[in-house]
Amino acid sequence: MIEVKDLSKHFDGLVVLDRVSFKVADEKLIVILGPSGTGKTVLLKSMVGLIPADGGEVLFDGVSILTAAKQKLYEIRKNIGYVFQGTALFDSMNVFENIALPILEHTSMDRKTVQEQIRRILQIIGLEGKEELYPRALSGGMRRLVAIGRALALDPKYLFYDEPTTGLDPIARDRVVGLIIALKRKYKKSGIVVTHDLETARAVGDEVYMLKNARLKRLSKVDKEFYE
Repeated sequence: MIEVKDLSKHFDGLVVLDRVSFKVADEKLIVILGPSGTGKTVLLKSMVGLIPADGGEVLFDGVSILTAAKQKLYEIRKNIGYVFQGTALFDSMNVFENIALPILEHTSMDRKTVQEQIRRILQIIGLEGKEELYPRALSGGMRRLVAIGRALALDPKYLFYDEPTTGLDPIARDRVVGLIIALKRKYKKSGIVVTHDLETARAVGDEVYMLKNARLKRLSKVDKEFYE
């Protein structure tokens, strides 16, 4: 379980997160909904320590990531797969190399085991046979799938998705949404999806929250008229 308690962040006097609190139960997906610029990405990055929070607490299975010692922080982060907005793939690396990067950096797996792990991930994300392609040869939807594959490389318990369907056509969006749902249901991945896309929020969220004016509010229904 992830517990966020009174998380706060400001930049030069501008309050971006004001005592934000929520929980992510095991095998559940929480959606943080809101227009661009409301602080959704800041929330995700603050939760994993990529941006220092100004106050509050973030607990992963009871351990605070904001005050954890260096080695403990390293262990916690290995259990979080982060799908960056815009994918953040390396153009000079092919699909196999992009997905394998976290394994090579953080484990001592032998070559055969790495290959087996990547093969398994390619099957999960539906890109078997594409491992030699480079990002420039992939569609936007396929690049998003590779980014999710890289987040799966260390078999984390938690997945954080930053705008996973932004800019995709309906077919590609449905494919990414289907994968996100499958990772929760079949592979028991808990996590957070931040998005401004109402249809994505409706499809994947067990609970949906709105981030507005630095505060977080749980929505009882995801209604288009209310959102607009």
